[in-house]
Amino acid sequence: MLSARNLEVVYDDVVLALRGVSLSVPDGQIVALLGSNGAGKTTLLRALTGLLKIHDGEVTKGKVTLDDTPLTRSRPEQVVSRGVRQVLEGRRVFVELSVEDNLKVGAHTARANLERVFALFPILADRRGMTAGFLSGGEQQMLAMGRAMMSDPRYLLLDEPSLGLAPLLVEQVRDVIVEINRSGTGVLLVEQNATMALSIATHGYVMETGRIVMDKPAEALLKDDDVREFYLGLHPGEDGRKSFREIKHYRRKKRWSA
Repeated sequence: MLSARNLEVVYDDVVLALRGVSLSVPDGQIVALLGSNGAGKTTLLRALTGLLKIHDGEVTKGKVTLDDTPLTRSRPEQVVSRGVRQVLEGRRVFVELSVEDNLKVGAHTARANLERVFALFPILADRRGMTAGFLSGGEQQMLAMGRAMMSDPRYLLLDEPSLGLAPLLVEQVRDVIVEINRSGTGVLLVEQNATMALSIATHGYVMETGRIVMDKPAEALLKDDDVREFYLGLHPGEDGRKSFREIKHYRRKKRWSA
């Protein structure tokens, strides 16, 4: 499995962004990582894929491993060669290249798997000669995911794939993630759309201020009162605008006073 153990990450030798974070992504499973903006989700992905140094970040404690192989301070290309791919938030496609050329860039370290990607994303096959900058936001997201799948990765790390997409496109992205996973690829899904993420995941983690504050099977998280209120908005009330920890504290106080 791909795992992080007791990770501590510091930016610019000053800002402590992760505080003892542990997380595991078993082979062939979808794991959801939830949290509000600034919780540390993207930092954790950077630690897993070797992108921290680009952003002046460093793992100061803990370790990242793939099976028994340490990846803690590996370069991004070394992590990619081990079968771990990340789709960055914001799509980051090469807007001046064609759809097909964008996909081929994703296979520069491995044999291209173009037809499989076109089977996963038929719209990309239809647009293969189009300049990527003229695609819609949803099509660019599919292109970014397809580019990551070109080398048939063992693990796919997705950072907010549904961000800014219309509900129908969110459903399409969800279905593609399920299909990718069905083919054997493990997925770490970072999402603020908790309903979508937990509906397809086997396990989930909740992050806040650089820490994991909850770690449960996805089905249990969907039923958890705190998660339902803070992330799903199903029980709005006086404490609805508080932080996740404050909600838990508020609920304990209510139980004690009762």
